[in-house]
Amino acid sequence: MTTPAAPAPSPLHNTAAWLQRRAATTGERLAVIEGRRRLSYTDLEERCARCAGWLHALGLRRGDRVALLLGNRSAFLETVFAAARLGAVVLPMNTRLAAPEIAELLADAEASLLLHESALTELATRACAGLAKPPRCLTVGGPEDPNDQYEPGLAATAPRWEIEPLSPEDPMILMYTSGTTGIPKGALLPHRKSLYNSLNAQLYFDLRADDRVLVVVPLFHSFGLQILSMPALYCGATVLLQASFDPEAVWDAVDRESISFFGAVPTMFRALYDVLESAPERWSRSSLRFAFTAGSAIPVELIHDFERRGLLLKQGFGQTETSILCCLDERDAIRKAGSVGRPVFHAEVRVVDRADLDAAPDTWRDVAPGVTGEIVVRGPITMIGYWRRPEASAETLRGEWLRTGDLATVDEEGSVTLVGRARDMYISGGENVYPAQVEATYHEHPAIREVAVVGVAHPRWGETGRAYVVAEAGCDPRELDGDALRGWGRERLATFKVPTEFSVLDELPKTVTGKVQKHRLPTS
Repeated sequence: MTTPAAPAPSPLHNTAAWLQRRAATTGERLAVIEGRRRLSYTDLEERCARCAGWLHALGLRRGDRVALLLGNRSAFLETVFAAARLGAVVLPMNTRLAAPEIAELLADAEASLLLHESALTELATRACAGLAKPPRCLTVGGPEDPNDQYEPGLAATAPRWEIEPLSPEDPMILMYTSGTTGIPKGALLPHRKSLYNSLNAQLYFDLRADDRVLVVVPLFHSFGLQILSMPALYCGATVLLQASFDPEAVWDAVDRESISFFGAVPTMFRALYDVLESAPERWSRSSLRFAFTAGSAIPVELIHDFERRGLLLKQGFGQTETSILCCLDERDAIRKAGSVGRPVFHAEVRVVDRADLDAAPDTWRDVAPGVTGEIVVRGPITMIGYWRRPEASAETLRGEWLRTGDLATVDEEGSVTLVGRARDMYISGGENVYPAQVEATYHEHPAIREVAVVGVAHPRWGETGRAYVVAEAGCDPRELDGDALRGWGRERLATFKVPTEFSVLDELPKTVTGKVQKHRLPTS
């Protein structure tokens, strides 16, 4: 049997063609809302074409990297599609990074251009100061900002309507991992990944052209860009961008703009629930079909809290290297609260025995229901590899399969429940302990708002658990006494799983998506 030939380069493989086709078919429909700005698909397509012309005039070419240090604004989305139009690669960067961290990413990616918020000019200048080949820096501030270079650049440039012919495998986005281990890696994401991820989102969110999707999580993260915004634009829906997270502003936007769904991370949903609980009659939420959460585990009781308020909170799971991997169907959102659901349609997702993973992929065995294994995936939603990190790529990509490093179980119906990260697991007295299970149990403690568990050295057991807890407001400090917490845990967990040490913190260090950065927890 002969191997099918790779698809010939074509503009149809280029993600920028989505907006061109939307403008040609439903150009009058509302595409993006950003503050007072409302862009139809015709408007958005023209602005993307002008942006492409401007970037091309500045020297950006196919394969070049353009870095974005931007908040949630239409210019972010426009630059993503404009760079794709040229065959260039966008590098979204976290606006909360320090100058040395930004410099590290710019140097690693060898970015040609940096578009940054006008308000972040000093930060961008410091980040570029010591680089051997600093990118050209351009400010984005909006039409009322005298220092803005973006709007004048678009206004002075003719639209570049041409779309670069590409292969589905050509890179589109260079997105660095959130660095929960402290070592970010650049996942190189191709155009076909954006397409198939959008198809998966369309199926699992039941996305329609009349949907209005609120995006309050940052666009510089996969959640905001590739799970919410790009699928919505692929389907011809409306994207409403909120510059920053404010729980009251979220509920206000839901009512004012007839939002049909939005996504947020668990820490955001905690704040959203607290505000809603304090003034339940203030917002009708009648347009809202559901809300979606991902990024880190959400306490099951919070899902039930929202259910009691009449809001369906669906849970999903993915990572930068794959975007959406699993999603919980609406019919199971309550019945299987705590699960992340079944695998997406356009990918093959398995949970396999970790003992097999050093052998050839064709020898890997799926675990039995209820047994912990590692999630692996193959299909069109996976990354190309890690940018200039062949060793890391070889460790993660095994032939057609991508090792996620996430541990999970599968039930008899095929639903996946996360157990934790492979690197988080520790062994206490010869027994495997998965911190996510311990954390989920302690989330139920009435005096604990947040908890993170890590393994630490122990003279007798080899390793044991240390728990870092954040107290609920107004709780009795005596409830967080170590002896009391250990006793509480022994009533609900096997003794070897109960942490032997407890430390009370004001807050846990987190990434922008709410993942606890355990490498930043105090060690003493």
